[in-house]
Amino acid sequence: EEGNVPILRKKIGEKEKTMIFSRTAGMTVKNIDTPKSRRRRFCLHDEDVITLAKWSKKIEEHYSARHGVKTPMDIEWAKDGRTGKLYIVQARPETVQSQMSPLEMVNYKLTKMNPPAPLITGNSVGQKILHGEVCLIRDVHDLASFRPGCILVSEITDPDWVPIMRQSAGIVTDHGGRTCHAAIVSRELGVPAIVGTEYGTEKLKDGQKVTLCCDGSDIGRVYEGSLDYKRVVTDLKDIPDIKTKIMLNLADPDSAFRWWRLPIDGIGLARMEFTVTEHVKAHPMALAHPERITDPEVKAKIMEMTRHYKTPADYMVETLARGLGTLAAMVYPKQVIVRMSDFKTNEYATLLGGEDFEPEEENPMIGFRGASRYYSPRYRDGFALECKAIKHIRETLGLKNVTVMIPFCRTLTEADKVLEIMAAEGLHRSRDFKVFVMCEVPSNVILAKQFSKRFDGFSIGSNDLTQLTLGIDRDNEHLAAIFDERNEAVVTLIRQVISDAKASGRKVGICGQAPSDHPGFAEMLVDAGIDSISLNPDSVLPVRQRIAKHEAKRAEGHHGLGETMKDVLIGIEKNIEKAVDKVVHPGAQ
Repeated sequence: EEGNVPILRKKIGEKEKTMIFSRTAGMTVKNIDTPKSRRRRFCLHDEDVITLAKWSKKIEEHYSARHGVKTPMDIEWAKDGRTGKLYIVQARPETVQSQMSPLEMVNYKLTKMNPPAPLITGNSVGQKILHGEVCLIRDVHDLASFRPGCILVSEITDPDWVPIMRQSAGIVTDHGGRTCHAAIVSRELGVPAIVGTEYGTEKLKDGQKVTLCCDGSDIGRVYEGSLDYKRVVTDLKDIPDIKTKIMLNLADPDSAFRWWRLPIDGIGLARMEFTVTEHVKAHPMALAHPERITDPEVKAKIMEMTRHYKTPADYMVETLARGLGTLAAMVYPKQVIVRMSDFKTNEYATLLGGEDFEPEEENPMIGFRGASRYYSPRYRDGFALECKAIKHIRETLGLKNVTVMIPFCRTLTEADKVLEIMAAEGLHRSRDFKVFVMCEVPSNVILAKQFSKRFDGFSIGSNDLTQLTLGIDRDNEHLAAIFDERNEAVVTLIRQVISDAKASGRKVGICGQAPSDHPGFAEMLVDAGIDSISLNPDSVLPVRQRIAKHEAKRAEGHHGLGETMKDVLIGIEKNIEKAVDKVVHPGAQ
């Protein structure tokens, strides 16, 4: 639309060579080394990109109308090196992506009824069985020795490991639970993982051939050698419609191009942290105040990284906006709920320039995180850049389907302070712009009706709510057996907040792990009246099928009652006494 500049990705290529016309006899063109000054510049201006996008849209509309069916096009273009004029040089129907079969649900199962004892077991993440070679990485300093396509085996992972996690066939860690870094990232990347094995790095040897088995159960297993398995495919066309909205948990913008075909009603949790780590790479306060950076080398890296922007702050705003905007574009015009940053202090400190801005804490999990950062002088200016990025997504990219969500908001006073700062940055709560709050602290449940006056909806974070209700460190493998969202205390709080939110006229959803991991949990949420359930990509289809069956049973129950009442009315006409008896003693039904 006019006024919007919806560019979702910008990257400087290497451009080592430049092809030019040759004056040498017998040669039409030749390659020369590209001058460094040109290599460091973008080839296209933003205006060029928008012009090409508009032309492409017109071309596709023309051929779609001509063929009487939607016709994606493969279009080639050129830019004159002297005049800067753009040309379309070829357009033909696209024959690769557009010809792919509809999205399929794939399940894996070992074919042998009684497989041998596994070498190790742990918490299963994702659904896949594969054969692979172990690549043992014990330390972050050894990351360069990782062999692409192998199964990564390590004690633990953190954001520094993401590049090799992308290249791995599977992931195995000694430590961590279902919500640890390795588990979260592997779900995003679509890579199967087994976390919390305790002895993976001891029992698995580098170069060893193994079978990694994540077959949909809670327990993942690694077997010696290559075991036979089968791949069961379910066509997406067989997935029934349901009343409960199914949304997606997502963070990696690159994943948007993998999961966009899923039958979802939007994105219920778009995690900002991943885009900050993988795209922005620097601490927001270091970009807001580069003059406060004490390490000259770090400062030089940041200035080099942001050289194409007027200020480092502009780099933060535009880069963050494009990353999150990719997620918003994936499901447009469906709703995307972006959670504002929820790093812990130890995680923030690992970002470029972060050491100058983060305090050391004994327990970052319940420390300086979430809403408490946003109004603090320590991070107020960093939060302002986050707000500017959201405004850029909505007003410059034109993606007004973005809603924001405030994490770890402990008190009503905090809520008021954060909303005031957002309004000062141009993000006013309105009919057009909604602000949600994470329900992950017990105070959010106890004071749900008061929080409802400040926010437009709730998203239940079952991971933190369980942690704070039961007093359990969710990443402690020694307590993993009692970290359970199905605990009566947790379920009571979840039912209570759903009830209070609905009574206050507010939407309420859930974005934690429980509906994905525990059969029956999603069904409990449906019975409680939840509006939406946000899931990891690998859980969307199986949970959707479970909910469809449950909703069908509920509908049958209502239908049965209706038939009973019809019989009663007929009975009144025939025999008042029998009809009354049927109402007073309706039997099992």
